Amino acid sequence: MMSESLFDAVTDRRASNSIKWNRYGADVLPMWVADMDFRAPAPVLEALRRAVDHGVFGYEMPSRALLETVAARMEKLYAWQIEPQMVVAIPGLVSGFNAAAWAVCAPGEGVLMQTPVYPPFLQTPENVGLTRQWAELVCERQGSTLRYRVDWEAFETATHSGGVPTRLFLLCNPHNPIGQVYTHADLLHIADVCERQDIIICSDEIHSELLLGETSFTPIAALSPEIAARTITLIAPSKTFNVAGLFCGFAIIPDPGLRERYKNVLERLTLHVNNLGMVAAQVAFSGVCDDWLAALKSYLTANRDFMVDFVRTRLPGLRVSVPEATYLAWLDCNDLIAQGRIPGSPYDFFLKEAKVALNDGADFGPGGQGFVRLNFGCPRALLAEGLERLCRVL
Repeated sequence: MMSESLFDAVTDRRASNSIKWNRYGADVLPMWVADMDFRAPAPVLEALRRAVDHGVFGYEMPSRALLETVAARMEKLYAWQIEPQMVVAIPGLVSGFNAAAWAVCAPGEGVLMQTPVYPPFLQTPENVGLTRQWAELVCERQGSTLRYRVDWEAFETATHSGGVPTRLFLLCNPHNPIGQVYTHADLLHIADVCERQDIIICSDEIHSELLLGETSFTPIAALSPEIAARTITLIAPSKTFNVAGLFCGFAIIPDPGLRERYKNVLERLTLHVNNLGMVAAQVAFSGVCDDWLAALKSYLTANRDFMVDFVRTRLPGLRVSVPEATYLAWLDCNDLIAQGRIPGSPYDFFLKEAKVALNDGADFGPGGQGFVRLNFGCPRALLAEGLERLCRVL
C-alpha cells in the first residue's frame, strides 16, 4: 500500500496559473474552489509525459478502449453492467448537466434541484431558458455537527410547481456542499417520484469515488433497468485524481433515444473533449492508480476527523458537516452571526479578518445563508493553519 505521507508535501501553486491560489492576495490562504493541493498519481503523470513527448496534438475522438475502460470501472466499483456505447465523453460535469437540460427540456419548463447545492446547478435554468424549482433540504443540528435529510413533502410539492411541468431533476450525489451520500431508501424514493411524475434524472456523481471512512456508494441508475432508462449519470476522474483542469468527463445514458438527443446537443454546442484529458482518464480509470486512491481516501478521512474535532474543541459556536464523501466541509456560522461575533457575511469576515478564502454559502441557494464551504483536500499543515486562523479571529 502507498504511504499517506505522500500527501503531506506542500506544492507551491502560486507560481502556476491556479485560480484557487491566485484569485486572492499572497497573505490569503485559499480553501475554496474544489481542487486539491496534491500532485496527480504518478501513472497519470507518466502517461501525460509520453503524450507530450510524442509531440503531435491533432484532433482525436474518444477511443473504444476508453469507453470500455469506463464501463469496466462501473462494473468493478458497483457491479453495474453497462455497454461501452452507453458512455458519452463530455468536457466536464457542468457542461454535462447543462447539456442534459438542453436535451430534455423545452423553453420555460422546470428543472428541480435540492438546495443548498453546487452553484452551477442554480445557473443551469438561466443558461438554458428554463424555470428553477427547488426543494430545500432540512438541516438538523446536533451539538457541533450538522446532518441533512430530504423533506419529501417539499420535494413532491416542488415538482410541477408554479404551473410549470418539471422535466429534469438535478441530483447531486455525493452531495456538494454537504458531503452526504444518499441512502438506498432515499434513492428509491427519488426514483419513485421521478417515475410517477415522468421526470428525467441527471445525477452528478463526480465525487462518488472519494468515499471517506466506511462509506459505500450506489449510482441511482444501478438500482434497476427502469430507473437507468430515465437517468443520465455524470462521472469524471477530475476530482478523484485531481485532474480537473484537463476537462474530461463522461455521461452514461443507457436509453438509446435519450442518448441520441444528448449527443445531438453536444454536437450543436460543439462540446469537444481535451486530448490530454482522455489520456489521463484512461489511466486513472484503468485501476493502476487505485493504491494511490486508497491512500488519498485514508488521508482525507483523517483530515475530516481532524477538522471536525477542531471545530468541536476550538471553535465553539460553529457547526460543521461530517462528510461521508468529498473533501468539502459545510460550516454553519448562524449562531455566531446571531450573537454578533460575526458581523454580516461569514465569507467576508473570514476573508478580511482571518485571511482565509472560503466559499460563500449564500451562493448555494436557499438554506445556504450564514454558511461557508471549506476545502480540506490539502496537506494537513495547511488545513491546521487555516483552522488556526479561524480560531484566532473568533
